[in-house]
Amino acid sequence: MLSPEQASDRAQDLIERARRVGADAADAVYGANSSEGIQIRLGKLEDVERSESEHMALRVFAGRRSASIGSSDLSPQALDELAARAIDMARAAPEDAYAGLAPQELLVSGHWPVLDLVDASEPSPQTLRAMAEEAEDAARAIAGVTNSDGSSASAGTGVFALATSHGFAGGYGSTSHSLSVSIVGGEGSDKQRDSAWRSAHHKADLPPAAEIGTLAGERAVARIGSGRMKSGAMPVVFDPRVAGTLLGHLIGAMSGSAIARRSSFLLDKLEDQIFAPGIAIVEEPHRPRGLRSRPFDGEGLPTVARNLVEDGRITGWLLDSASARQLGMQPTGHAARSGGGAPSVSVGNVHLAAGALSPAELMADIKDGVYVTELIGQGVNGVTGDYSRGATGLRIVDGELAGPISEFTVAGNLLSMFAQLTPANDLEWYRAINVPTVRVDGMTIAGD
Repeated sequence: MLSPEQASDRAQDLIERARRVGADAADAVYGANSSEGIQIRLGKLEDVERSESEHMALRVFAGRRSASIGSSDLSPQALDELAARAIDMARAAPEDAYAGLAPQELLVSGHWPVLDLVDASEPSPQTLRAMAEEAEDAARAIAGVTNSDGSSASAGTGVFALATSHGFAGGYGSTSHSLSVSIVGGEGSDKQRDSAWRSAHHKADLPPAAEIGTLAGERAVARIGSGRMKSGAMPVVFDPRVAGTLLGHLIGAMSGSAIARRSSFLLDKLEDQIFAPGIAIVEEPHRPRGLRSRPFDGEGLPTVARNLVEDGRITGWLLDSASARQLGMQPTGHAARSGGGAPSVSVGNVHLAAGALSPAELMADIKDGVYVTELIGQGVNGVTGDYSRGATGLRIVDGELAGPISEFTVAGNLLSMFAQLTPANDLEWYRAINVPTVRVDGMTIAGD
């Protein structure tokens, strides 16, 4: 695997090859990853994985025509052929009035922030196995646990680099460490499965393996004896591990491409009060060790901290260069690249600011409601905002959690849900999208 500096040089070299065969403009992306993982099940080694990949993608422009192509063969001859094939494809493509590189005057300049994404230590296979064993042992020690789907520990390294024909070149590296456990509790027809996992750039930021295993075991056992829920309208409380999906739907609807296609439920609502006053959703792409931290975006523009939602109102759309041109706006540094093709939109680390109430206080006045711990399916319409997903969780009766329930559906409309959303004060900081426990009033439960 190349260093970030070598990767940046390699991307610039590919740009030069494209210019020599006639490209008016071009950008090139280098990506490489290596990872090793160990999986344990019932105390025995079940799988060992080692993977390595290296890939380059080239996007070329011939006037307003463009084409993208990629290869995992990085030999000089292969890259020459890649460049020649890309320009031939571009010349045969239809014109796109919005195609082009990011505005040159907006490219990153000066020093990049220190993000601390690389852990210099590399765990051995023996260390990974010991972590997986410790986590599964802790899960299986919980009373009521009867089986295991396995425990896995992994570590990896990655490098990303981008170069453009109009003056940008840069790269950065990152490492990853993760641990997960999936466990089964109960017997016969009342078997229940649940899991726990953590991921971080630095191994030191993972909690102890036994803590993750214990959490997985306790979650599985808590689901034993699940009952059914009657249908009706009631408050729904989302556990932090699923509450972040609500922000995911918001971010998707804020994408410039969705707005330009007029396929977003947020269309024409830029000035509207979407959330309650005081609600803030914050993006921090430079958070040290953040899972989505990055010094520049997929077009070479700077990433900056901003409030996506301030005092309950959206502050603007998330724009790459193409959607910005289509909307007559400036790109916002949210372009992302993964392999070949044109940029998509992605955000940095995001969190919903914590509220004033504890989760217990948030639920205290709920006579009859549900606490959701798992969501199933993809029943969300990004155009209308209609929301309907299968769920499992716990009943809330007279302000208290009152036993597990399953096989029900939570439904509503995202605009109404956002307007009725209240965050608790239990915000934690280890996910890419960090959200505290949230309460949403007026949802519909479809059960028995």
